[in-house]
Amino acid sequence: MSEPGIGASGDVPTRGDTPSRRPSLWLTIPALLGVVLLLALGVWQVERRAWKLALIDRVDARIHAAPAPLPDAATWTAITAANDEYRRITATGHFLNDRETLTTAVTEAGGGFWVITPLRLADGRTVLVNRGFILPEQRDRTSRRAGEPDGTVTVTGLLRTTEPKGGFLRHNAPSEDRWYSRDVQEIAVARGLSNAAPFFIDADASLNAPGQPIGGLTVVQFPNNHLTYALTWFCLAFMLIGWLVVAFGGEYLRGTRAGRRSGAGRPSAPTGRNAGPIAEHR
Repeated sequence: MSEPGIGASGDVPTRGDTPSRRPSLWLTIPALLGVVLLLALGVWQVERRAWKLALIDRVDARIHAAPAPLPDAATWTAITAANDEYRRITATGHFLNDRETLTTAVTEAGGGFWVITPLRLADGRTVLVNRGFILPEQRDRTSRRAGEPDGTVTVTGLLRTTEPKGGFLRHNAPSEDRWYSRDVQEIAVARGLSNAAPFFIDADASLNAPGQPIGGLTVVQFPNNHLTYALTWFCLAFMLIGWLVVAFGGEYLRGTRAGRRSGAGRPSAPTGRNAGPIAEHR
């Protein structure tokens, strides 16, 4: 019979002999995958930030460059947002004021409308021009007849690409003459325009007049929060790495300390002349 508290081998358990606390594979594998994913997201945001800064530099150069003539009609189908949007251009023609379109707008002056008016070019083609912003009380065109541009005019502004599929979580309703975005093709069809350019022009303030739309309100601003996002992903990744280090490093240290205490508390086996049982003398 072994004494209470003593194992069959005669060893006495020590305080260091504690059950393993190492995380299971069901926690470790997802944690490692999470670290990889978070680091990848952080790197992606760093790359996105570099792309966004390059885009801002390109657009800034375009809007401050000297205005160029309206692109030739043969090149219209090749115009893209990446290569051409926010280029300063000029166009000469006469406005088709009776075919204007009002699209919902929100500016620093409050809510109202953009006045989108077709500009008929000398060759018979048309390009839509966002002449500027008006308040709701100016919606009726008769309130803006005085000072309305007539005859040949030259428009200077920024080339903008079409805005399809509506806006403000609402879709354009041409049959009801309700417009929430500057969808060039849809507006051209609704107003019976042929040979219309696939882009429009945001007019600057050069044509501004009392009682007329206020041009030059284009907001050129690109949100650039990629650095914040990158730091967030990297911090989360380092937190997971820290958890793994504590979990596995702590287990290793606990095992090392337990082994040392176990070795120090166990008596050494007798050797030499004192080995074996002591004979009983009579």
